[in-house]
Amino acid sequence: MHELSIVEALIDQVRETLEQEGEKGRVSKLELSIGRLSGVCCDSVRFAFGLLAPGTVAEGAEIVIQQPKAACNCRACNVPTEIDDLVIECPNCGSGDISIEGGRELLLQSIDIEE
Repeated sequence: MHELSIVEALIDQVRETLEQEGEKGRVSKLELSIGRLSGVCCDSVRFAFGLLAPGTVAEGAEIVIQQPKAACNCRACNVPTEIDDLVIECPNCGSGDISIEGGRELLLQSIDIEE
């Protein structure tokens, strides 16, 4: 389960960000963007966060995860589209000649802090 190491890195990133910004409040919410093609299981991230957050700057924080669809462009008909999963086929023309433009991201979007 590589989500454990992802959550460890996330908590480190939150701690470093708070130190750089001089923030002293309690982290109340973290918002993540995990693309549907990232290979990261959101339920496993939530589980790992529950295990690793206690005793850290993220203890007690709510974790909110957005899962953007994969942004693609069909090379055959040149139509931009979005897909939900690994069935990569243009919904316009049925071609499999697709370039993936997004959907693999794993980003910390925001940190909410209570004073």
